[in-house]
Amino acid sequence: MSSSVPRLVIAAPSSGSGKTTVATGLMAAFASRGLAVSPHKVGPDYIDPGYHALATGRVGRNLDAYLCGAELVAPLFAHGARGCDLAVVEGVMGLFDGAAGEGELASTAHVAKLLRAPVVLVVDASSQSRSVAALVHGFASWDPEVRIGGVILNKVGSERHEGMLREALEASGVPVLGVLRRVEQVGTPSRHLGLVPVAERRGEAVAAVAAMGSQVREGCDLDALFALARGAGALPGDTWDAAEAVGVSPPPPLPVPVPGGAAPRPPYRPERPRPQTPDGLDGPGTASKEPQARPPGAPRVAVAGGAAFTFSYAEHAELLAAAGAEVVTFDPLRDEELPEGTRGLVIGGGFPEVYGPELSANEPLRKAVASLAERGAPVAAECAGLLYLSRELDGLPMCGVIDAKARMDERLTLGYRDAVAVSDSVLAEAGSRMRGHEFHRTVVEPGAGVAPAWGVRVPVRRVEGFVQQGVHASYLHTHWASAPGVARRFVERCVGSWATAG
Repeated sequence: MSSSVPRLVIAAPSSGSGKTTVATGLMAAFASRGLAVSPHKVGPDYIDPGYHALATGRVGRNLDAYLCGAELVAPLFAHGARGCDLAVVEGVMGLFDGAAGEGELASTAHVAKLLRAPVVLVVDASSQSRSVAALVHGFASWDPEVRIGGVILNKVGSERHEGMLREALEASGVPVLGVLRRVEQVGTPSRHLGLVPVAERRGEAVAAVAAMGSQVREGCDLDALFALARGAGALPGDTWDAAEAVGVSPPPPLPVPVPGGAAPRPPYRPERPRPQTPDGLDGPGTASKEPQARPPGAPRVAVAGGAAFTFSYAEHAELLAAAGAEVVTFDPLRDEELPEGTRGLVIGGGFPEVYGPELSANEPLRKAVASLAERGAPVAAECAGLLYLSRELDGLPMCGVIDAKARMDERLTLGYRDAVAVSDSVLAEAGSRMRGHEFHRTVVEPGAGVAPAWGVRVPVRRVEGFVQQGVHASYLHTHWASAPGVARRFVERCVGSWATAG
């Protein structure tokens, strides 16, 4: 089914130009008009989508041509935007900046072309006047397949400054669709990995998003922007569907261990998982926090959430549900035990280093996690999850599932990775290839176990992560939509774990 949702891509010449302010403000401004706005983010970033979710009341979704492949960008977009009046896609870095050494791959321009979407260029005009025309002309003419449909001038100093900028741009043929005056930065504080996530500052974040929306409403021509979005036309191809993706994925190549050779319980397969809504927002499809009646054969998979674990792609929970799991959430900062009947555990990324004392103080939950892992239950941990499973973090006791120590580090580890599974695990068969992303300022020592999780070649050849019993723990963030068999394999192991425990 093709998608004809009106759409805009918000880009800039470089980082720091104001993309997040403009994109989030546009989402809030259009939502305040009563439109259903679908929020998207180019690249692997988990934090900006949290602000997008506040602005729209819908879960923010990533569009990453490196992690998922170019062929999935449009289908995943159509999945997220289904039923919406408008989609706003925030770009990453500069318009033409993509994966290192890979040309345009995963750049904002690449995604805009895959979506056949017009681009609105956000320009920091604070230190220029007539030169803005040369800048815009260069971006508009660099790649004829990228359509620059308009410019939003940011950090404009005065009416006189605005007049100079508009006069210079008249000959460029690119219309000015908005002017935002130079004001104190909207309250979106940053720290060692970028913006502070919404979950950590919900009240202030709500106010910040409202301020962005107000600033954009006052300074931008929303009618002209919506008209530009409507000119995007229809996208060919099918809409991504989690149930269909899991259904056509190969079955787990390793047998599910069941005592006595009995056949494993067949997984419960719902017709289609409902889309999630952002944490803390009411709506259909939100993963349940309270234990509920489990469908026959459906293993309960607990997913870590709360302020310490905010990094997760919405498609992961949808794929787990499509593969037959009942997905529930828990908060390692507040909950002293895992949800009743937990047979599998997923601990994604976040900031455990910020909440080390609180996580360490929750000894009952740490022991429950360790006990679940000791029984061989499937546990998938990425980045922050790896730190939480380690023996200690900055000297504070953690779960002790992994015999390693974690600590903060001044060096930023950042970049895409092309990885190969080194060991058979609950996620992948040895030899399987996946693409991932690293983003952290921590170190785990040792960096790999006796059975490593992944082998990577860039920036240096190395193995990393840990595979032991049912545990797969690694720094690598992956997007399961690129390999739906990962979710199916994990849930099948949960069924085996359930049968073993039962």
